[in-house]
Amino acid sequence: MAHWLIVEDDELLRDGLQAQLAQAGHQVSAAADGAQALAALAGGSVDGLILDLGLPPVNGAPLDGLMVLRQLRQRLPALPVLILTARDGVDDRVAGLHAGADDYLTKPFSMAELQARVLALLRRAQLPAFTGSGDWLMDAPRPLRVHGQWPQAWLGDELLELSQREWTLLRLLVAQAGQVVGREEVLAAWQADPTEPVTPSANSAQAGTTPGGVSTSNVLEVYVHRLRRKLADSGLSIRNVRGLGYLLEREAP
Repeated sequence: MAHWLIVEDDELLRDGLQAQLAQAGHQVSAAADGAQALAALAGGSVDGLILDLGLPPVNGAPLDGLMVLRQLRQRLPALPVLILTARDGVDDRVAGLHAGADDYLTKPFSMAELQARVLALLRRAQLPAFTGSGDWLMDAPRPLRVHGQWPQAWLGDELLELSQREWTLLRLLVAQAGQVVGREEVLAAWQADPTEPVTPSANSAQAGTTPGGVSTSNVLEVYVHRLRRKLADSGLSIRNVRGLGYLLEREAP
C-alpha cells in the first residue's frame, strides 16, 4: 500500500488512526505538531498526508494545519492531503480547500469512511491530470498542479479560478505536457462533459459551429486565450501548432 503521515495532536486519536491504517496494509508515520510534520515531510518519502487543522503552537509560535499545508504545497504540490478537523463551518472547509487540501473530513468520523477517502485520494493521485506528466511541471519554481476531479488548479500555492471548460482544456494539456493536443480531442472532451457540452446543431455540424452559429474553433481560441492569461508569469506557455492543436511547454529562458 502507501506511506501515510498522520499529523494529529490528540494522542488517542493518532494512535487509533495509525493502528487502523497499518491494519489495512499501509505504512504509517505520525507527528504531534506542525514542526514534526514539516520535518517528516522534508526527511522522507510520503505518499499522502492526514492533517488535523487544530494543531498546537510550537515554541509559542502558531503553526496550525493551514499553515503547514501552505508551506508543504510550495514543495509538494501533488501530495494527496486529507484534512481532519472539528471545524465544520463552510468557511473553514473552503479555507482548507483553497490552501491546497484534496479532501475534508469532520470529527467525529467513522474509520470506514476515512479508509474509503484515503483509497480515493490514492486513486486520484495516479491520474496524469492530477500530477502532471513531465517532470518539469513539478520542478518549476511555481509547479503546476491540476485537480483530477474538480475545476481547480494551482501554480505553486496560488489557486487558479477555472471554469469547467478551462479546467478540462488545462487537464488535457497537463496530461500530455510537451505533446500536441488536437482541437478535436478538446472538443470531444467538452462534448463528454454534461455540464458544458459543445453541441453542434444538425444543420451546422459539418461547418463546425455551435447552435448559435459561432465557430467551435473560435470558441476554443477564446478558452486558450483565457488560460494563457492565467498562466502568465508561470514560465509555461500554450503554443498554437498550426493545423494540429496546442502544446503546453516551458518558456525559453
